[in-house]
Amino acid sequence: MPELLFSASMMCADYGHLEREIRALEQAGIDSFHIDIMDGEFVHNFGMGIHDLRYIRSATKKVIEVHLMVRKPVRYVEMFAKLGADVLYVHPESEYHVSTTIEEIFKCGMAPGIVISPGRMTSGNLELLYVVNRVLVMGVNPGNAGQTYLPFLEEKIRNLVTLRGKYNFEVFWDGHGSPENVRKFAPLGVGGFVLGTAALFGKDRPYDAILSELRGNV
Repeated sequence: MPELLFSASMMCADYGHLEREIRALEQAGIDSFHIDIMDGEFVHNFGMGIHDLRYIRSATKKVIEVHLMVRKPVRYVEMFAKLGADVLYVHPESEYHVSTTIEEIFKCGMAPGIVISPGRMTSGNLELLYVVNRVLVMGVNPGNAGQTYLPFLEEKIRNLVTLRGKYNFEVFWDGHGSPENVRKFAPLGVGGFVLGTAALFGKDRPYDAILSELRGNV
């Protein structure tokens, strides 16, 4: 099995010591930094801001992935490209012609991904699988960190994994990326996990010990 990719959910980081957090995560072997952007409309919360993204981009050469939980994300694609995002995730239900948004992401030099929320069916997005590099499966409803994992997603994961060969995309997991879920879903074919408070942050343990344990226990 290929080595798992782990992305740090930076909305869970200690903002009183953000540079220290970034350095510690890099030294621990984190693969990328995950930035959640919310508009208070598509989801009933406000996530990280543009200045957060700009600072994190300036402080690391690691991959920056941005998860847009906003209405009509096509309006912001070019802006996030200029801010240095490497991967841009969008929700298909966030606008009428999301294929146009995916095309714009490609044009701006970023890798496009779609997000499938717990209540959304994979079958409604089959055509999009031809044109995206990544599918991010939500283990919780989008909008808040620290939610309880929704246990009915195993069938969705299995279905997506069977489609990878035909459509050529990778499956990633976001939302309650606990050690238990990493151990359960990585063998099924999930290639990477966004890690927040369920596994990485607020554990009073060094990040390198946590990541080493996660990789060693799969």
